[in-house]
Amino acid sequence: MTRPQLSEGRRVRAAELFDQGRPGAEIARMLGVSEESVRRWRRVWEKDGADALRRRPATGRPPKLDGAQVEQVRAALEQGAQTHGFEADLWTLERGGLVVQRMTGVTLSKASVWRLLTGRLGWSLQRPERRAVERDGSEIARWIAHEWPPIKKGP
Repeated sequence: MTRPQLSEGRRVRAAELFDQGRPGAEIARMLGVSEESVRRWRRVWEKDGADALRRRPATGRPPKLDGAQVEQVRAALEQGAQTHGFEADLWTLERGGLVVQRMTGVTLSKASVWRLLTGRLGWSLQRPERRAVERDGSEIARWIAHEWPPIKKGP
């Protein structure tokens, strides 16, 4: 049982105990909550009834993408950026927004793309390791083996 379901269950049980005329302190002990919570629930129960103690759906603007669209976008992003015509296989907010728009027809701001990627898809920020294109591993190894020891030794 999730935490919100557990909380709702306690409030509904409290309403049943209010109907039985049980004192607040006893209800608090039975449900493992504070007496202040029981007093608050009793006020709501007396004013609006037991249904007012039930959980209500979240308020606010609904997401622009439904669950099926989010999964469609997830599958597209997991194919990699090059699959979608980008030069490097690297996702940016702009690129992610373009893919979302192509797949769903919905235009999202950078902030909304960020929330989609990090919140709904569970992705995290990953920065590519920066290395010079001209980097020569064998030359670095030679320098470390032959030139670095005298420098480290000092004068």
